[in-house]
Amino acid sequence: MRERLARFMYGRYGQDGLNMALSVAALLVYGLSAVLRIWPLYGAALLLMAVALFRALSRNVERRRREAAVYARLRGRVRPFFANLSQRVRQRRTHRFYRCPSCGKQLRVPRGKGKISIKCPCGTAFVRKT
Repeated sequence: MRERLARFMYGRYGQDGLNMALSVAALLVYGLSAVLRIWPLYGAALLLMAVALFRALSRNVERRRREAAVYARLRGRVRPFFANLSQRVRQRRTHRFYRCPSCGKQLRVPRGKGKISIKCPCGTAFVRKT
């Protein structure tokens, strides 16, 4: 049985990060459709699972690799945003976060210091209440 499966999968793309993300998204959408009883969501879940299965069984390996590379680039942009958001949520009681008015860089200052002058690495200084 294993040999037949190995022969069947020979030359096929298989699983990657994008397939895993599609599968997880399909399961989440399916669960949401079951809870809310909205049938178009069920169809969307089936479509996501079909795309994941199609990608896994595809013989066009080069195209699937390019798709996975695009996914990895997008994930690389989104992931730091959520990591930063998570850090801000953990530190919200002890620090305040401000953006520099000239360069837009996010700056962290301790809470409870009253009005202070905040100096950005770009050289701009501005006054805010902490």
